Amino acid sequence: MINQDLTKGNVTKSLLVFAAPMILGNLLQQCYNIADTWVVGKFVGADALAAVGSSYALMTFLNSLLIGLSMGGGAVFSYYIGKGDRERVRICAQTAFVLIGVLAVALTLASQALMHPILTLLRTPAELYEMTRAVVFWGIFFIFLYNYFAFLLRALGNSVAPLYFLGAASALNIALDLFFVCSLKRGLSGAAEATVIAQAVSGLGLGIYLWVKEPYYRFSLSRFLREEKPVGEICGYSLMTGVQQSVMNFGILMVQSLVNSFGPAVMAAFAATVKIDTFAYMPAQEFGNAYSIFISQNFGAGQRERVKQGTRKAMTVSAAFCGVISVLVFAFARFLMLIFVDAGETQIIEIGMQYLRIEGAFYIGIGVLFLLYGYFRGVNRPGVSLVLTVISLGTRVALAYVLAAVPAIGVLGIWWAIPIGWALADVTGFVLMRRSGKSGEK
Repeated sequence: MINQDLTKGNVTKSLLVFAAPMILGNLLQQCYNIADTWVVGKFVGADALAAVGSSYALMTFLNSLLIGLSMGGGAVFSYYIGKGDRERVRICAQTAFVLIGVLAVALTLASQALMHPILTLLRTPAELYEMTRAVVFWGIFFIFLYNYFAFLLRALGNSVAPLYFLGAASALNIALDLFFVCSLKRGLSGAAEATVIAQAVSGLGLGIYLWVKEPYYRFSLSRFLREEKPVGEICGYSLMTGVQQSVMNFGILMVQSLVNSFGPAVMAAFAATVKIDTFAYMPAQEFGNAYSIFISQNFGAGQRERVKQGTRKAMTVSAAFCGVISVLVFAFARFLMLIFVDAGETQIIEIGMQYLRIEGAFYIGIGVLFLLYGYFRGVNRPGVSLVLTVISLGTRVALAYVLAAVPAIGVLGIWWAIPIGWALADVTGFVLMRRSGKSGEK
């Protein structure tokens, strides 16, 4: 596999060619969740679908910390790749593997020990409690493996290999979902087991691929123990990105708690729409991640003008894509809900359509925000990304709780709070980018 050098060639072509496998790969990754939701909603029932939605928010929060840490590590790797310092990349990669791996094990154990108080905090209805408990968290470590290896390979310019393993894992997940849930009648436990097995295939498989294809970056315990470890550099950068991702998903978790208070129908609708929502704007999110690696490599190489060009091109591409997706989601809201919910569940369908036609009309807001996150990570200012996340999610959570408490507004207030939060964060991000001077400079 030939690694792509993002510091050379046509800017738009470089971005699109590098981003395309990442976008397709992340869409395939969402197939894990889409498959679970579809199988559970169709073959287990609406209550089970609501339980999946409740547990999904918690799992997303836990996984986001590991993904954020890996993403932060990837930015460090990309920076040194741009500078042409392979040895520094290798040392940083080994340090990141140990630090993030230890945290992954700790999160797995903590999630099991604290499951009861967490579900209580989320205000999970009593009738759904046992169902929600069935969705276990043992896939956390495999999610770490996949994301760590994926971000290292992407930093090296290889965005294709992670796609292959996600494709295989997605197909396996769907097959196992049908077998465990439909044939063996294992319900939510079967869906959870299918997902964990698929995650193991993608994480371990990608690790083996890196071991074979990139021997220079193989982990060596003896070398790790005797070499100076850049713990401060990795922690300072990766932790900031990890916290940013966790804050983002903690806000979503708080919204999930508010949604739960409206009962199983709203929970079921939210569970389905979140999957649709995520699938709809996931390409924009992954394009933002690809753009961040592009910025980081060029920033490390000192190519400030190329950073400026990349920013302009990326904004144009993302805005065009999000506009098209918003139109499609608005027009086909009912059809999208029917993918996950039986036609007879009219209340759930109507609630879901309200969500999609309010929040889905403003995808350009989240598309721009993903690029702002990527830009500030790429120019070694991850703290700004954290500030933008706090603004976006803080506004969303506060408004959701305030508006939902008004009887005349109710659950619609939760839906409207989302695009308002995006807009405020976007405006702040552009102001901070302008104040920093020319794009690409600290």
